[in-house]
Amino acid sequence: MARIALRELCGYRAGDKGDISDVAVFAYDDETYAVIVEQVTAERVRALFGSMVRGDVTRYEAPNVRALNFVLRGALGGGGPKSLRSDNLGKTLGGALVRLEIDVPDEIAARRRPRPDVTWADAILDALPQS
Repeated sequence: MARIALRELCGYRAGDKGDISDVAVFAYDDETYAVIVEQVTAERVRALFGSMVRGDVTRYEAPNVRALNFVLRGALGGGGPKSLRSDNLGKTLGGALVRLEIDVPDEIAARRRPRPDVTWADAILDALPQS
């Protein structure tokens, strides 16, 4: 078994309306979908966000597109102009959800998406003035 982040196995889409965030994760194959159905529960998502989500978290399964959709109520600090958060959009919760780590069989872990090579940025960062 390997422990890896959902972002290495799934794509995601997120949005918001008012104080509700909607986050869907999409597996790339049937075997991965079976693992995320088992491990990425509404309770686990609720625990991941803790007090940031004040309402219910509901999970919907869409096996025809290998997706799990989570509706997070009371997730955006009141939503839009009511929120005091620096970024109160549902998109940010999608990025946070795919950082969730799950245990997967080694053969599924071997299919993970390669991380992009960003070493080219090192020269740029090194050239910045140090304060």
